[in-house]
Amino acid sequence: MRSYAKISAAAVAAALTLTTLTACGSDASGGDGKDGKVKIMVGGLDKVIYLPAMLTQRLGYFKDEGLDVQLLTEPAGVQAETSLVAGEVQGAVGFYDHTLDLQVKGKQVESVVQFSHAPGEVEIVSNKAAGEIASPKDFKGKKLGVTGLGSSTDFLTKYLAVNSGVKTSEFTPVAVGAGQTFIAALKQGSIQGGMTTDPTVAQIMDQKLGKILLDMRTPEGSKAALGGPYPSSSLYMNTSWVNSHKDTVQKLANAFVKTLKWMSTHTPEEIAAKMPADYAQGGKALYAQAIKSTLPMFTKDGVMPADGPATVERVLKSFNPNLKNAKVDLAKTYTTEFVKKAG
Repeated sequence: MRSYAKISAAAVAAALTLTTLTACGSDASGGDGKDGKVKIMVGGLDKVIYLPAMLTQRLGYFKDEGLDVQLLTEPAGVQAETSLVAGEVQGAVGFYDHTLDLQVKGKQVESVVQFSHAPGEVEIVSNKAAGEIASPKDFKGKKLGVTGLGSSTDFLTKYLAVNSGVKTSEFTPVAVGAGQTFIAALKQGSIQGGMTTDPTVAQIMDQKLGKILLDMRTPEGSKAALGGPYPSSSLYMNTSWVNSHKDTVQKLANAFVKTLKWMSTHTPEEIAAKMPADYAQGGKALYAQAIKSTLPMFTKDGVMPADGPATVERVLKSFNPNLKNAKVDLAKTYTTEFVKKAG
């Protein structure tokens, strides 16, 4: 029986802790690709940027490929990465930039399906701090929310600061997760702003709690903020596992590419209707609007954008001392072998 971890916004921390314990305490051999059984950890199943994971499940495309996929959830992509490296799961749905970060740490992982060509992230500023923060130049001395330290929101926030002349030591990143925990931090003033995604963005705007400083939900927004396409959400896996389970990986690629094509031909309302009801914390209409705002970030074929890896490398090297002087073999951070066959 296929299963997935669902969380309610009112109990984010507790539910995610239990999910983590469940994943860590399980027998990894139960999802090693044999008989089509695969475990995938997602850096937030209810985030719109990772919507293809649950949508593929709900559309029945994993089952159509003969796969038994178990979707698990963590609050941030960096924790999904940790689960993958630890061997608790066979795949992770998170940002592509983790593949570069891991390579310089001696771990070889690769994106096998590239869901997006833009980050899907939004830099929000609280109403109280809106007069003080007009651009990333004003990050100095501020507390800024990120999903987790070492997460992609952390990476991108540091890039925006450094690119605007602010040192990473001159502001404080605060791990506040997403959803209700991010919103609470903004309300309480424990952060003056932060980087998050839909549906959190839609809820903040609906409640009039803040303003959008930078919008990277479209390729155009990505280019304006980061200087080019920024491939973000993806299915990435250990290269050794990919090479030894090519049939299973091809089936995963087939399912995900089919979903991306389905998304490109259906309305936000139709997509929202396929998702679990408790993902629409702000109501069905607001959830559909969140999907509409984020849809431009997704690819239609799962193929890595040509200039994307170079943009990610440039962004990471601007602030990350581990990567700054390291040689990264970008060709080993992704593969288009499976998605091109799927297409």
